Amino acid sequence: MKTLAEIIENVSVKRIIGDVQIPVRAVCFDSRKAAPGTVFVAVRGSSVDVHQFIFDVVGLGVSAVVCETMPDTIRTDVTYVITHNTAEALGIICANFYDNPSKSLTLVGVTGTNGKTTTATLLYRLFRAAGYKAGLISTVAYYVNDVKSDASHTTPDSIQLNELMRQMVNAGCTHCFMEVSSHAAVQRRIAGLHFAGGIFSNLTHDHLDFHKTFAEYLKAKKLFFDELPNSAFALVNKDDRNGMVMTQNTRATVKTYALKSMADFRCRMIERHADGMLLQIEGQEAWMQFIGEFNACNLLAVYGAAVLLGLLPQDVLRIMSTLKPVDGRFEFIRSANGVTAVVDYAHTPDALENVLRAIHEITPDAEKQIITVVGCGGDRDKTKRPEMAKIAADNSTRVILTSDNPRSEEPDAIIADMLTGLDEQERRTTLTITSRREAIRTACMMARTGDVILVAGKGHENYQIVKGVKSHFDDREIVREIFYPQQGDSSPC
Repeated sequence: MKTLAEIIENVSVKRIIGDVQIPVRAVCFDSRKAAPGTVFVAVRGSSVDVHQFIFDVVGLGVSAVVCETMPDTIRTDVTYVITHNTAEALGIICANFYDNPSKSLTLVGVTGTNGKTTTATLLYRLFRAAGYKAGLISTVAYYVNDVKSDASHTTPDSIQLNELMRQMVNAGCTHCFMEVSSHAAVQRRIAGLHFAGGIFSNLTHDHLDFHKTFAEYLKAKKLFFDELPNSAFALVNKDDRNGMVMTQNTRATVKTYALKSMADFRCRMIERHADGMLLQIEGQEAWMQFIGEFNACNLLAVYGAAVLLGLLPQDVLRIMSTLKPVDGRFEFIRSANGVTAVVDYAHTPDALENVLRAIHEITPDAEKQIITVVGCGGDRDKTKRPEMAKIAADNSTRVILTSDNPRSEEPDAIIADMLTGLDEQERRTTLTITSRREAIRTACMMARTGDVILVAGKGHENYQIVKGVKSHFDDREIVREIFYPQQGDSSPC
């Protein structure tokens, strides 16, 4: 069992009151999990300052409290550690408590607005296929080798992160690939982790409900690269205008990838088809089971990272040609009468436009309809709602605006926000159906042979949150039930 002195090593400490040689059984930042032998870290949240619960957790028998300001009342049987930033301290403390598992892994973080899940997941699958033991921390799921657990957040809290990585190390994993959200960077969830590399995909409109301005959102992403060690690589998308901004202050070795610019890793799309595309990567041609320029960019990031991590280029391309799209990312479902549904997680303006552009590429017949079903999440960035509706209208034959995860908001109010992005003519040709199930059903009934239905926004998610109640809901299941009512399901193509 570790002592308090051991787990606060490298924490920026202002003052200590009490014994630091006490044993530590657990670390927590949730006052409801406080117990004897626990170190409680008082992290200031965006809505609640947990410092107000210090008196309560001390009463529950915690051995030590890590805080930024001393409580009014102190007890002689409790040790108090005062630090400059408890969120930062929590990450370092958790890393120490779990014996710094990230130091025993080749840890690669992927950040950006879109493409994080695909890039991290494909890297994990590639390394597993290459014979490595590896772990994955993503929006869709967490993996320790082939053992899967459900994901709670894009980037878990510091305790979960280090606990997961300790499991990976204990299971013999040598590599870990994880998504790094902007929230996690700002909230210091990744403090104390040792990264071997970082990948930047792109930066577009999202999360302004949290960051308030695009400049702050950019700053949050950049923070990840600012803190990479000089032993790491920083692989950035040079086609994105913010790519090189990310690496302005990094100590890491900077490498670039691009489809349109001069870069260290380059790719060219040679052929595009409904079942995949032929890419030329670094002069070598390879068939990939993916569609769209955005996926070509993701695949190039995977290729570049794998080569930087020591894999042979020819082996990387061979394995990449066997990989398939991630659940809920441009996932195809075809009906018996030739209608194609695409289920995709696209929930930002840029992602929605990318997916629709890719659908146009594989639907050259101008007489075929592209029917888009899309909504926006509640209690999230409201400024993107009109833009999402406008992009759907500009790139679709018909649009059905519906609910996504309205959470605590009124679904109709969210749809009304989306409608403000449309002109009078566009509103007349746009349907609004609050029930997502009915919206999907209507799109399927409208579609004819050769048409494509895009169901956007939720992708892999198998739930819907309405009025704070989380219920089972899976876009893919709904589409299959409608396409194959007698079977109740059908495997995606």
